Amino acid sequence: MSMTLFLILCLNGLQYGMLLFLIAAGLTLVFGVMGFINLAHGVQYMVGAYLVFAYVQLTGNFVWAALFSVCTALVFGLLLEYLIFRHLYTRSHLDQVLATFGIIIFLNELAKVVFGPTTLSIAPPEFLSGSIQLTETLRYPVYRFFTIVAGLAVALALFFTVSYTRIGMLIRAGATTPEMVSALGVNIQQLFMIVFGVGAMLAGFAGIIAAPIFAIEPGMGDNILIVVFVVIIIGGIGSIGGAFVASLLVGLIDTLGRSFATIILSEVFSPSFANQIGPALASMLIYILMAAILVFRPKGLLPAKGVP
Repeated sequence: MSMTLFLILCLNGLQYGMLLFLIAAGLTLVFGVMGFINLAHGVQYMVGAYLVFAYVQLTGNFVWAALFSVCTALVFGLLLEYLIFRHLYTRSHLDQVLATFGIIIFLNELAKVVFGPTTLSIAPPEFLSGSIQLTETLRYPVYRFFTIVAGLAVALALFFTVSYTRIGMLIRAGATTPEMVSALGVNIQQLFMIVFGVGAMLAGFAGIIAAPIFAIEPGMGDNILIVVFVVIIIGGIGSIGGAFVASLLVGLIDTLGRSFATIILSEVFSPSFANQIGPALASMLIYILMAAILVFRPKGLLPAKGVP
């Protein structure tokens, strides 16, 4: 493997990891603070992608479309919390799984009705098109750099908010002793609503910035949700830092593993067989890593403080 290809794979892994982090950050907060299993979190990623597509058609400007989409994703998440999810907080995890799975089916079918079953796509904004010359033989798309920078900016903002602000203190306290926080006069229901809305907004934002890169289609959030659950298990439930580290690990392992597995197998088998089997075997690596973490560090790499 050439150094140029290796650098491209590393950058692609970082970009994929940043998208995973944007989704995992919201899910780990919802799961860690509220103890709520939200399988519909991945569908909010799909909603963000469809929103930016619709707003681009209306405005013709990606920046305005992205701003409108983020706001709409936040409102959509708050409405879901108010109308549906808050009635499930005291129910069993099985009830939560069944209810949120029903929401996945409903929204996927609604996307087919409104936008059709075909794959959609949008172009990146003009000022983020083109590529940057990194080395003599390597040019990398500007928009993919933007996704990496955007993910890092959100990670810093979340870390600062959770670690150094009053709302962050309440979120951390609510994740460990919600009864005590409520007894001190804090509206725990309102806190849960804020956490859920921010989580939905982050998942929607991930869909917004992923729309110019990946295909927009019904069910696009289902597969990525499985990987996001792997991320929060590896990183530690309720831990923003853990979600960040685990997202980078999973992104790099998945991206590099697919190429290295194919190269290694091609030394033994035919190239066509290696191209078919290599990516499948490589995708198992993140689950093997998750299994190892569960055995040796069941709380995750960077568990949230106060997690029993």
